[in-house]
Amino acid sequence: MRVLLVEDDRMIGEAIASALKDAAYAVDWVRDGLAALTATESQEYDVVLLDLGLPKKDGFETLQSLRTKGNPVPLLVITARDALEDRLRGLDGGADDYLLKPFEMAELLARMRAVIRRKGGTAGPLLSNGVFSLNPVTREANMNGNAIRLSSREFSLLSAFMVRPGAILSRSELENRIYGWNEEVESNAVEYLIHALRKKLGNGAIKNVRGVGWMVSKEK
Repeated sequence: MRVLLVEDDRMIGEAIASALKDAAYAVDWVRDGLAALTATESQEYDVVLLDLGLPKKDGFETLQSLRTKGNPVPLLVITARDALEDRLRGLDGGADDYLLKPFEMAELLARMRAVIRRKGGTAGPLLSNGVFSLNPVTREANMNGNAIRLSSREFSLLSAFMVRPGAILSRSELENRIYGWNEEVESNAVEYLIHALRKKLGNGAIKNVRGVGWMVSKEK
C-alpha cells in the first residue's frame, strides 16, 4: 500500500517514513501543502498523513483543496494542535481521523488500517475475498485455518488486491502500491511476487486477465 506523508519537520518525517517502510508501506514524503496537492494529482494513494503547520499551504487549506476537488483518499491529520476547535475543524473539513503528536507508531498504524478498511467497505480487522483472508496486523494470510507467512513485498502486493477483491489491477497500479518515489522498480517484480503468492495460496489465488492485469476473485 502507498502512503503520502506530508510533514515539514525533518526529524519527525524521517522517523515516520522509516517506521512505515518497516511496516511494508511504500512511502512518498513531501514537506509542504503545495507539494502534497501536486503529488495527489499525479498519484493514487491508499492513505494520506497530513500535518497542519505546513509552509506554502497549511494543512487545513490542503485538506480543503483535496475535498473540494472530490479526492476521497483516506486522510489522517497528525499534529500537535490539541485545541478542540482545531480537531473539529479538521474532522468537519473532511479528515477521517485526527491524531495528536507525540504518538506511538503502533497507534498510527492501527488508525491507518481502520480508515483503509472503511474505504474498502470492511468493518472487521481482516481483509477477505471469501476464499482466504489477510491480517494487516500480523501480515499473514489465512487459508483453511492455516496461517501463511508473507514477505513485506508479498504482503504489500496482496493488500492491494484484498482492499478491492474483484477489481483488475494493472502492472503499473501494482508497482505504484509497492514502490515509493526513491525506490528502484525491479524488473519483473510483479510477476515474481505473484508467482510466490500462488505457491503459498494456490495457483488460482491470483488470476491473470490477459492484456489487462491481475485480480483476486470475490467469492460469496
